[in-house]
Amino acid sequence: MKTRILLRRFLPYYRKYRWIMLMDLLCAALTTVCELVLPLILRYITHVGMNDLQALTLRMIATIGGVYLALRIVDGMASFYMAYTGHVMGAAIETDMREDAFAHLQKLSDNYFNNTKVGQIMSRITSDLFDVTEFAHHCPEEFFIAFLKAAVSFVILARVNVLLTVIIFLLIPVMAVSCTYFNLQVRGAFRRQRNHIGELNARIEDNLLGNKVVRAFANEAMEMDKFSRDNQEFLKIKRQTYRYMAAFQNTIRIFDGLMYTVVIVAGGVFMMNGLIAPADLVAYTLYVTTLLATIRRIIEFAEQFQRGMTGIERFMELMDASIDIFDEEGAVPLENVMGEITFRHVSFAYPDDPAPVLSHIDLTIRPGEKVALVGPSGGGKTTLCSLIPRFYDPTEGEILLDGTDIRHVTLKSLRDNIGVVQQDVYLFSGSVYENIAYGRPGATREEVTEAAKRARAHEFILGLKDGYDTFVGERGVKLSGGQKQRISIARVFLKAPRILLLDEATAALDNESEHLVSESLEKLAAGRTTLTIAHRLTTIHGADRILVLSGNQIVEEGDHRTLMVKKGVYHQLYTSADFGDKTRQEL
Repeated sequence: MKTRILLRRFLPYYRKYRWIMLMDLLCAALTTVCELVLPLILRYITHVGMNDLQALTLRMIATIGGVYLALRIVDGMASFYMAYTGHVMGAAIETDMREDAFAHLQKLSDNYFNNTKVGQIMSRITSDLFDVTEFAHHCPEEFFIAFLKAAVSFVILARVNVLLTVIIFLLIPVMAVSCTYFNLQVRGAFRRQRNHIGELNARIEDNLLGNKVVRAFANEAMEMDKFSRDNQEFLKIKRQTYRYMAAFQNTIRIFDGLMYTVVIVAGGVFMMNGLIAPADLVAYTLYVTTLLATIRRIIEFAEQFQRGMTGIERFMELMDASIDIFDEEGAVPLENVMGEITFRHVSFAYPDDPAPVLSHIDLTIRPGEKVALVGPSGGGKTTLCSLIPRFYDPTEGEILLDGTDIRHVTLKSLRDNIGVVQQDVYLFSGSVYENIAYGRPGATREEVTEAAKRARAHEFILGLKDGYDTFVGERGVKLSGGQKQRISIARVFLKAPRILLLDEATAALDNESEHLVSESLEKLAAGRTTLTIAHRLTTIHGADRILVLSGNQIVEEGDHRTLMVKKGVYHQLYTSADFGDKTRQEL
């Protein structure tokens, strides 16, 4: 993105803090005035001393010293405000941006997360914004001070000697042009750094989450090799960055020396010819020193500027990620949900894959009906269920809930009435109580306990070290699969939705855990519209209706006995080795 576009989009973040910013710029002006007064004082004292030494009295010197001391006190107070309040403002802007990024992530669809590495997302909302604090504070401050010093210095120096001033100031654009190339190269290098940090984070996250698999296959050496390659690549990128930075800074030093050379040579020639007084040349040299220090500070700030712009650019890229699922204008909350679900000519294909996952699905599920979805992997079972809470929207057709298109109701009210239990249970890092209460924030402890009892989880929870206050570890690592599943079911019991989606909820459990969880799920499904996805038919023997999905369509439907008589796809699945003798005996 172009710098001016990024700045235009970033500027609104100053709106909340405009008075702090104005005060910061006022303090910057005060510090600048204090700094620019010193050469004038020295020029005056030198001029008086050289022309009329008797006039240089102790009282005059004390008065001048007192005035300057007062200015330095003002300078100290202003500098403290800039260093403290200014930085706090920058940190507050960084915080606002991070909250906006996090809020935007909550609105993105599954498609975004399916195609974006978590490590990259983490980098964009954490480390990429670290430099924004310094950028947000120093950017307006540094440029304001530079403009003020350059303008005032030019006026004062021009009054001393116009020709010498013009020569000095003509070198500044040449310096700026010379530095532009390296400045752009530094910007590109910082961007590559940020991107590679995201890749490095993704590599580390992948390794840590899969550490058991790594150890099980004794692939620690291979993981170290992959990490080392990524780490060395990062070093290579940083080496390029430092090379451009070194060239950038060396260019500054060359022009720095060139300006001083001009002052020494031209100033000496002018003084020799009576075109400039010795006191004026002293003051001139001090102002040039101040001017050069300002230019040097601005150019050195360019590194921080580019870091900040890189962070802002990656932040804007995240904010520009399109929100596919959103409340339409005029969307209304769902009320008095009965649970009738209707699919009308529904088709769906993922944005990055034109092949249809579902094709022309027509289906009506009655309130309270228990429907099972079976079929080969890739048949569209999970996708069909994901369309109901609008994790995705259909490519064609519409889905109705109690006769209303789900796109015409608010997302929150829709999802408040849908409970999901998946095979891969996700528990948040926290206590058992906090994970169950997540189903309905604000629920009382008694309600949480009651939900756990209904999910057959109360007994094992009491047996844990700290009962309901037991820390479950990251992703619930301290609990067994069956325990995690029953906690997730308790969470849905507490939510009490009208519609229930069970996505192979018992597929990864042992026989004993499967039996306990199945009992919990039967209680949970009672009186609710329920869709159950299953590969193991033990979970669907009580279904009112079974839908067989194959080739992106519903190819068969009916109860177990009807479908077995047909001797079609369901019969083939049921009698195959995939379901096992035990499953057939239970059914």
